[in-house]
Amino acid sequence: MNKKTSDEILSILNIEIPNPKPELNFNNNFQLLVAVMLSAQTKDKYVNEVTDILFKKYPDPYSLSQANLDELISIIKNLGLANNKAKNLISTSKIIHEKYVDVIPSSLDLLTSLPGVGRKTANVILALGFNIPALPVDTHLHKMAIRLGYVKKDSTVLEAEEALKKYIDKSCWIKAHHLFLLYGRYVCKKINPECDNCKLKKYCKYIKKHV
Repeated sequence: MNKKTSDEILSILNIEIPNPKPELNFNNNFQLLVAVMLSAQTKDKYVNEVTDILFKKYPDPYSLSQANLDELISIIKNLGLANNKAKNLISTSKIIHEKYVDVIPSSLDLLTSLPGVGRKTANVILALGFNIPALPVDTHLHKMAIRLGYVKKDSTVLEAEEALKKYIDKSCWIKAHHLFLLYGRYVCKKINPECDNCKLKKYCKYIKKHV
């Protein structure tokens, strides 16, 4: 990978996805945090169906911190990992209410100290909640970073994040996250990627190995 190639890839993605935006529904940083925590290993559309109910019942950190665990599990049970997600939501909400007076912290270290909040989730909060330059790397971005040659096949998520940041201008990190995520979700899919319709074919290591 080099800067010129990376710029070409981003130019193509900007054409293919002219108006990239989050697919999770949220109205404030607390809702954003909850939605991203719930989105692990499930589709955004299913999260939106659940949070539409969840946010009406628990509109703020205090109310969610006081939630009955079994009742919360029953609300989010269709999203997978419901037991762990429910426990983490209650614990994190309690910390946010008691320690941060209902304000979501705006640093990577403080966010990742919260139960159930990993680096990717924290970076999403920084980017979407505070407009702080960050480049969250989920499975879609990791997969595309490998296929497009930003990193090798056995790279870690953190290595992919570092490589993407190296070749993408800091001012473009947030938008690039959306571009790669959406393209990875709908075109460069893990299973049955739409290679015939892909505008990034000439850069792709995956196609060269499977033709």
